[in-house]
Amino acid sequence: MIFMRPSLVLLLLSFPVALSDNLSAQTDETLRVFIFAGQSNMVGSDSKVKDIKRFPPFSGLEAPQTKVRFSYCLGRENKTKSDGWIDLQPVNNIVGPELSFAREVTRNTKAPLAVIKVAAGGTHLGGDWNPDDPIGFEMYPLALNWIRDALSDLDQRGIKYRLEGFMWHQGENDMFNEDYMAKYGDNLKNFLACWRRDLNAPDLRFYVGELCTKTIWGMDLRPRMYAISLGQKAVTNNDPMAQYVPTSHVGVEIGGGVGLHYHYGTLGQLEHGVNYADAYLKNIGKQKAVSNALKKWPYKKGAKVKLFVLAGHRNMEGERAFVQELAEMNGKTNLLQPKSGIAFRYNLGGGYKVSDDWEPLAPAGYYDTFGPEISFGDTLNKAAIGNIAIAKFTHSGSQIIDWTPEGSEAKSRNLYPAFLEFVRDAIQELTARGQEVELAGIFYHLGENDMSWGPFRQGSPERLMSLVTQSRKDLAMPELQWYVSQQPPTDDERVNKIDVTAKLQQAVSPDKNLIYIQAFDIPPQEKKLVLDTTGIVWLGEQIAEAYLNQTEN
Repeated sequence: MIFMRPSLVLLLLSFPVALSDNLSAQTDETLRVFIFAGQSNMVGSDSKVKDIKRFPPFSGLEAPQTKVRFSYCLGRENKTKSDGWIDLQPVNNIVGPELSFAREVTRNTKAPLAVIKVAAGGTHLGGDWNPDDPIGFEMYPLALNWIRDALSDLDQRGIKYRLEGFMWHQGENDMFNEDYMAKYGDNLKNFLACWRRDLNAPDLRFYVGELCTKTIWGMDLRPRMYAISLGQKAVTNNDPMAQYVPTSHVGVEIGGGVGLHYHYGTLGQLEHGVNYADAYLKNIGKQKAVSNALKKWPYKKGAKVKLFVLAGHRNMEGERAFVQELAEMNGKTNLLQPKSGIAFRYNLGGGYKVSDDWEPLAPAGYYDTFGPEISFGDTLNKAAIGNIAIAKFTHSGSQIIDWTPEGSEAKSRNLYPAFLEFVRDAIQELTARGQEVELAGIFYHLGENDMSWGPFRQGSPERLMSLVTQSRKDLAMPELQWYVSQQPPTDDERVNKIDVTAKLQQAVSPDKNLIYIQAFDIPPQEKKLVLDTTGIVWLGEQIAEAYLNQTEN
């Protein structure tokens, strides 16, 4: 049962409305109210409204959304507050997840929406947001009063509404306090219970956002991030009205120096909002079902199929390669067309998006994105090497340690078992369809973040070889070919003392079945670490050419 609060009295004529108020005339519809709260990655820190235009899937979100109500109180010492309800729009020239969330929901539902947002960077659940004993910036009582006032205003206007969801993204600052970190799960459980009590909404659904492991804190504070995630999952696994929302795969701001950052930034915030929208729409049965399964199996029964497995992190996933930009690239628009002759399956973002069946090779990213598999498959297809199939397994929020059989202390981030199962399943599925399968190679693009943080840069060659060696044993393919590509490593004085290219060369040179691809001639790129659309297309072509050259020799 969803909490519904009736309007108190119709006062529309007495109270001026601060936004385009056609919603008020829709007396047959109930206003859906969503609460957004948390710390800096809920505020939208280090994002810029002017950068929205750089990310084509989110074009237009810099403008007010006149059909969505918005009430906000942001910041710590110096708070920025709305004067009543206004149109949903960016605040202080920054981008919050509510912008893309609202647009995605309004595109898929007809009911009117409202967003109440209270967030402040650097705040703790154990202290500032503590319902029982708030300290510091005392965010819990502040947020409670702000939300009550906003809802009371709706009551006074005679607007029928219901509390539809509470989006919560917070936890980074609790990592730095041993007591807060250890008790995060208990504190979160109490936090949810107090909101339901204080808002008289016993069935209020919470959407708890994962802390992003792609940030520098996901590397240098890995055990602490893991501890917070365990606390979050302890609550969401046991509370039927609380849901854990993955966010580790979203974009992260590229900083100065080595490029690593603490915040999502503009792209990440826009994708962050879509994560909440996807979770909500799925819960209400409004998520669009898309079936891209092959209509006709492309291979004759008994025919040999070469299976190519692509794997890796940010750029193998295709964090900043967009189909809209691909459509404008000279001579590359054919890459947008599905290739029904190439069977394709995938597991992206550590399981955030998984193909239901084999599909025709085509862009398949979750934010109108794509990876190097598109140009890779096209290049191989043009070379007429016979039947090919492609399977792609990526997690852009991972580091190489997550791919090793040993993993790390953050056990839930260990990808090796899932990756191995994915490869086996791909082989088995093709075999079950009557194909003779040749695993032609695993194409792994080295972790971009690993190249930017000293300890991981130092350990990357050993971790890579651990992955390669164990995979061959577990797949019972001692001569399985691995193609390992490396883009130019981060050039910064803080990490340049570690010559990772030389170390990799030394580690891989004894292995005659490991082809090391120095992909150093990438087209000019605007940012460190991440490749844009042209770079991703180029990378796919390069690793395909490496395979073709190898088979010719």
